[in-house]
Amino acid sequence: MSNKILKVGIIGCGGIGTQKHLPALSKQKNVELTAFCDLVESRAQNAAETFGTAGAKVFTDYKELLKEELDVVHVCTPNKSHSFITIDALESGKHVMCEKPMAKTADEARAMVEAAKRTGKKLTVGYQNRYRDDSLHLKKVCESGQLGDVYYAKAHAVRRRAVPTWGIFLNKEEQGGGPLIDIGTHALDLTLWLLDNYDVKYVVGNTYKAWDGRTSEANIFGAWKQEEYEVEDSAFGFITMENGATIVLESSWALNTLDIGEGQTTLCGTEGGADMKDGLRINGEEFGKFFMKKPELNDGSVAFFEGETEEPQDREARMWIEAILEDREPLVKPEEALRVSEILEAIYESAKTGKPVYFKKEEAFA
Repeated sequence: MSNKILKVGIIGCGGIGTQKHLPALSKQKNVELTAFCDLVESRAQNAAETFGTAGAKVFTDYKELLKEELDVVHVCTPNKSHSFITIDALESGKHVMCEKPMAKTADEARAMVEAAKRTGKKLTVGYQNRYRDDSLHLKKVCESGQLGDVYYAKAHAVRRRAVPTWGIFLNKEEQGGGPLIDIGTHALDLTLWLLDNYDVKYVVGNTYKAWDGRTSEANIFGAWKQEEYEVEDSAFGFITMENGATIVLESSWALNTLDIGEGQTTLCGTEGGADMKDGLRINGEEFGKFFMKKPELNDGSVAFFEGETEEPQDREARMWIEAILEDREPLVKPEEALRVSEILEAIYESAKTGKPVYFKKEEAFA
């Protein structure tokens, strides 16, 4: 790989920036973190002192950061500002990783894709669940044909009671929605990628504010303020693909169920199936008998030594930087992230109108 050093700036030094992006980037030998921006100057300053190179600059205006000689920008702001910051960064000559979801609306996400094509700069979205060991292994299983034709799938993003009560998660104007756009987006992206199927025929959806007027002391993040809770607490989608396959998307921050899990998928094919409910499990039939196997995904075989491991966020950062240095497509292509945003928006629209939302066949994902 090239010995070139990429200068990287980050816009948004809140939780996702300082807990995921910056620690992962700081581990990459081809990266120098030289510019930090946040509306709260102290947050940017703290991030620069923790992760920055000597002389790293701090900004409160992202447009000033974009004037710097940077190769890459990571956008870690609220959903509302993803699109225009990303487009400005691309047009200033930077490659961009934008935190999920791609944008607040599908039109904004589409404009981001167009900007990447127009500028020739690379654009990706932070769907780190693709980079887990189980996800990467299941991708190989799917590509091998072991499951046959997958005609039914479930994308899981369900919490029993874990409503995020900090920041702007409950603010519809800033985020565009609740658990569907927050965690449902991860499960949907993972499922579509594993299926390698982005050709949607129509979408039906429902959203719920079942906790409207109530709070929950049992919430893992503490009781929420009901007057601030502007988004749904649960959303469910039924997605029919052009080839007849069905995807059910379930997302909730607070559901009275013991069947919880997020960033997970269940796949059912003509030759076998897979799920992530108790680790990665592959099932099928062999010699007239059912089987279920669980791949061993760690490298350890010696006491006290588990082999080399790489966390998903670190692998995401490494592969993103490698894609830039080697001039190849990132694992998460912007067109794929756009289709996720289009489906999420269709679920919200269907829930609002009570009607299915049809996708135009001539606009099917290529």
